[in-house]
Amino acid sequence: MKKIIWCLLMAPFFCAAQSYSLKPLNENTKTSIRGLSVLSDKIIWASGSNGSVGKSTDGGVHWQWLKPKGYEKLDFRDIEAFNEQQAIIVNAGSPAYVLKTTDGGLNWTEHYKNVDSAIFLDGLDFWDKKRGIIFGDPINNKMQLLKTIDAGKTWIDISSNLKLALANGEAGFAASGTTIKTLDGGKVWISTGGMASNIYYSADYGQNWSVFKCPIWQGEQTIGPFSMDFFDAKTGVVVGGNYVQDKQNTNNVLLTYDGGQTWQKPIVPVSGYRSGVTYINAKTLVATGTSGTDLSIDGGKNWKHISDQSFNAVQKAKKGNAIILAGEKGSIYQLSLN
Repeated sequence: MKKIIWCLLMAPFFCAAQSYSLKPLNENTKTSIRGLSVLSDKIIWASGSNGSVGKSTDGGVHWQWLKPKGYEKLDFRDIEAFNEQQAIIVNAGSPAYVLKTTDGGLNWTEHYKNVDSAIFLDGLDFWDKKRGIIFGDPINNKMQLLKTIDAGKTWIDISSNLKLALANGEAGFAASGTTIKTLDGGKVWISTGGMASNIYYSADYGQNWSVFKCPIWQGEQTIGPFSMDFFDAKTGVVVGGNYVQDKQNTNNVLLTYDGGQTWQKPIVPVSGYRSGVTYINAKTLVATGTSGTDLSIDGGKNWKHISDQSFNAVQKAKKGNAIILAGEKGSIYQLSLN
């Protein structure tokens, strides 16, 4: 009876034939994975702590685990892969590095280094194969911004393009490298949290910027948006919460229909702290975190908790249907929806 009432009143769409399963692809590797780059149903790259980078070219059946020489102690929070040979990784903390491989991860070259004790890079994304952007926590209230126009060979500091100073205690979260999102034509969104939460937006490859208030849970160093995705230039989602109280779901998921200028709460929220979110299609979204995974099949308006298993990141294949989740101890799983 309770199930029938819930179906009628809360979310009837979940009472349709909707099944899901989690299949392990990798486990028990000594790394906490936070970076994902899923190129296709076959080619998957991942990055994490202990200087680890993982790559599969057969859909996760076999994995090659790599450690860039000389950088074995770094925590690679984000990765952007272009094919099975080329990828770029970024670490958290100081010194900050950007490394690139062109031979499938066998060798890595250093293309950026910053030894400032305050540097902390949070995430990167690319508009195309040549143009990409990295953002980091503020130094003297100035968000750190780097841009490449040559596929990551050189990185230009464009921090001065963002004229607005960040508030004291406002910063980014590098839980999954997904508080930055690019779309074609030079569009990019960056979300910040902590003592204040905002959305920084540029429509011209980071040359000029606007700022929009993000009314997500905020006001403490451990609270704010931890992941963001946009389906198109207007439609987006942001998730987060408090990573030290990961079962709380106080105002930790918001939706936008005007490119991030305004945000709305869903009808039924996610079940706790979430550090990864992705659009599968216009209606289907997946959000994950250390307290589990949630699914929406109505554009994010209603969410259903589908797993208690802990993950840090989730991503759908750029060309394909694979949905990959990753987390602690090298865990990489594939989520199937039917």
